[in-house]
Amino acid sequence: MKILITDYDFPDLELEQALYRAAGVEVVVAQCRSEDDVIAASAGCQGLLVQYAPVNAKVFAARPEIRIVSRYGAGFDTVNVADAKAHGVWVGNSPDYGVGEVATHALAMMLSLLRHIAFYDRDVKAGAWHFTSAGKMQRVSDMTVGILGLGRIGKRMAHISRNSFKRVIACDPYIIDGDFPAYVERVSIEKLFEQADAISLHVPLNDQTRGIVNARLLGLMKPGGVVVNTARGPVIDVQALLAALDAGKLDGAALDVLPVEPPEIDARIVQHPRVLLSPHAAFYSVVAEKELRRKAAQNLVDWANDGRPSYVVVEGKQ
Repeated sequence: MKILITDYDFPDLELEQALYRAAGVEVVVAQCRSEDDVIAASAGCQGLLVQYAPVNAKVFAARPEIRIVSRYGAGFDTVNVADAKAHGVWVGNSPDYGVGEVATHALAMMLSLLRHIAFYDRDVKAGAWHFTSAGKMQRVSDMTVGILGLGRIGKRMAHISRNSFKRVIACDPYIIDGDFPAYVERVSIEKLFEQADAISLHVPLNDQTRGIVNARLLGLMKPGGVVVNTARGPVIDVQALLAALDAGKLDGAALDVLPVEPPEIDARIVQHPRVLLSPHAAFYSVVAEKELRRKAAQNLVDWANDGRPSYVVVEGKQ
């Protein structure tokens, strides 16, 4: 078997290379940025290991020998799954590698906003020293936290935040009532935005969720609310978010992900004084990175040995 690692931003690929050497898999490495790059680099390859490179019908039509695509990460929006299904190509991912890291990061960002930690830090470094410098704040234990998307990470977020907040509510139309923890109240998306003081987003990026957090929903929020996004950048309408921040409707926003990554340094969302940012790092710990890479790479070996990856997103043709 021959596979292409289409692109990566890890310091090295020693983990993947060692795994593939042991399995007798030939590896080609590239830094693809477009479908044409993938096509050019994948000659003779049966599998792709993808981080950010786009993979879709154009690639599958040009390289019919590709039978499986595995993605670094739980999300798989860089791979067009409908195109893969139409071409009988398997798609795998690594959905459970950094659940605790992402949930902890989301809670840390949320509490930083609610307690004005980052804003205080900025003020102190600018010479201001007063407990009111960053504005008024409310007691967190009197607040309601709302979670949009109650999958693995959303459930973990609910679990670790329940002792900090008075109430936990969530919206996820794809999960049955029995899968909602007893301490989480199920609400509609409108009620989520109306009732929550702080909202954390944990939805995948697809046609249904792209731009789901829009001006209408943000307009339902209580004055002084905050929004945290550790999911995917395009699930929030950034212009609507900026408008809500500028109008004082929201007290702050914390974003680990943005529609364009990395962003321009002078972008308004980057320079806004009420926005807390991190560089798509919520998944990261030394252990989680290794687990991510091992599971994504192993999908290809498992397909070669057993006819299917360990983590299946799309079932391909045998």
